[in-house]
Amino acid sequence: MWIDWRSTMVVAGLVLFGVAGAAKPALTESGALEGTRDAGVTTYLGVPFAAPPLGALRWREPQRVASWKGTRKSQSFAPACPQNGVSMPGEEPTTTNEDCLYLNIWTPAKTANKRLPVLIWIHGGGYTNGSTAMPLYSGDKLASRGIVVVTIAYRLGPLGFLAHPELTAESANQSSGNYGLLDQIAALAWIQRNITAFGGDPGRVTIAGQSAGAMAVSILMASPLAKGLFHQAIGQSGGLFEPVQLAPHYLLQNAEGDGKEYVASLGASSIAALRQRPVADLLGGKAGRISHPVVGDHVLPVSPYEAFVSGSYNNVPLLAGFNAEEARALVDVSRIQSATFAADIERSFGALPPLLMSGYPHKTDAQARQARLDFERDLRFGWDMWSWARLQAKRGSAYLYYFEKAPPFPKGSVRQGWGASHFAELWYMFDHLDQENWDWSARDRALAQTMAQYWANFVHRGDPNGKGLPPWPKFGAANKVQRLGDTVAVGGLPNEATLRIFDAVYDAVRGKPFGK
Repeated sequence: MWIDWRSTMVVAGLVLFGVAGAAKPALTESGALEGTRDAGVTTYLGVPFAAPPLGALRWREPQRVASWKGTRKSQSFAPACPQNGVSMPGEEPTTTNEDCLYLNIWTPAKTANKRLPVLIWIHGGGYTNGSTAMPLYSGDKLASRGIVVVTIAYRLGPLGFLAHPELTAESANQSSGNYGLLDQIAALAWIQRNITAFGGDPGRVTIAGQSAGAMAVSILMASPLAKGLFHQAIGQSGGLFEPVQLAPHYLLQNAEGDGKEYVASLGASSIAALRQRPVADLLGGKAGRISHPVVGDHVLPVSPYEAFVSGSYNNVPLLAGFNAEEARALVDVSRIQSATFAADIERSFGALPPLLMSGYPHKTDAQARQARLDFERDLRFGWDMWSWARLQAKRGSAYLYYFEKAPPFPKGSVRQGWGASHFAELWYMFDHLDQENWDWSARDRALAQTMAQYWANFVHRGDPNGKGLPPWPKFGAANKVQRLGDTVAVGGLPNEATLRIFDAVYDAVRGKPFGK
């Protein structure tokens, strides 16, 4: 294990970046890297932060990168980690390879002694897919606001999250399952040791992510292995705060049982035999069940909720939020009817307490379709983000947003009618409206400028506020959030009443009130 980042630090000399075209090399602990400079930002793509997790390194903690001689060109993305499907409807499938532990850097620094704040982006995709090469994640526009932007890859699906008794037994930490999270921690450690070579400040690092990436941020805030590796956090539409009693398969012992069933489904007799299989084989069988973090190992000893309640977490300033119509990108409600609503919910989620559905009227078909969307939003995103902000506000600072702007998704596209759905805020906070030839309005462009500056300000100093921006107060007992839409202003949380129903149900499951 090498993620004790304090053991070595790169001492970077003064490295000058070129004005345009190829940039002069940046010196890392493993060797020199050549990027490309354009429009005031130097880009380094496909930078290795860990050894390829191949052969005997499959299902092991990430290892150090071997040094190279000469200068390595870093001007194209590395393949994404092996995966099934794509992380966003309408996204182009990406090239994959098991040799996938690479990151990308966008820096506005002209010299390596700048010490600019750093934003590290963790992509979403339900831990089963996703890629740092998605154009939407390009860090150029945010970097132009005076920050260094890094996007990191991590192992996915069964390659990233397989727990199994054999793997636990061979581990010095008696743990298995969280290899994808260990990859993220390894990337953070690499950044601590090397980011000065790119003009970044290892003492001002913000981790950020959306969907599963935001869930990872909540886990990293709870993980003792990530202590000191970051100083601020951003979570967008994803967290892990529900009672672990409702997801017992997340616990190590139960995850090991799922792992045994997965290995058996592939007809393998042992982990050693499975390490010899081609990677394509590993994505079959019951691979879909091996796509979640594990609670109870050395990466995540207790659930994030327990860590936050006890105070045994990495307490850093938090910016978090969710979208008004999260579920429109995830659930087809066109065939949902009032008469079959209860059966549909039970088929999707199992038997639920009657109280939980009391806030979602569904007497008509139209009501039933809206209830399904609202329930999915609150269950999978709203309650987690609201609870994350509440827990953080007790011991530190938190800023909560509610995104309600519907992008002009084109008619006839897979995204038509999504509204302010899951993913919708990404075009705005990355300031990438220019990537899509859609009918963007002046209000769209104003919101993108405002959100990108809020995010950049937070990376700079742990506070989104700044000159010329609508004031954004810290989140507190009044439950006021920053409403991000055609207008940007402080307001109430529109779905607070239904979220409090979740509080009541989860309190009963835990046997104690929220936060206790």
